[in-house]
Amino acid sequence: MAKMKTNKGAAKRFKKTASGRFKTKQSHLRHILTKKSSKRKRHLRGKKLAHDADTKLIQRMMPYV
Repeated sequence: MAKMKTNKGAAKRFKKTASGRFKTKQSHLRHILTKKSSKRKRHLRGKKLAHDADTKLIQRMMPYV
């Protein structure tokens, strides 16, 4: 049987933690930044854990991570 392929889009967006969860960059920091406060933009800079409901889907897209 052939090897499964990793979804490269998902591999660029998610990193697996030691506990098996996935961390990702927060959204809303790409454009239309002038109306957002400095505090809001500063808090969006950090990483965030993906929701538990999405973990199974992400794991299926990256079988060898």
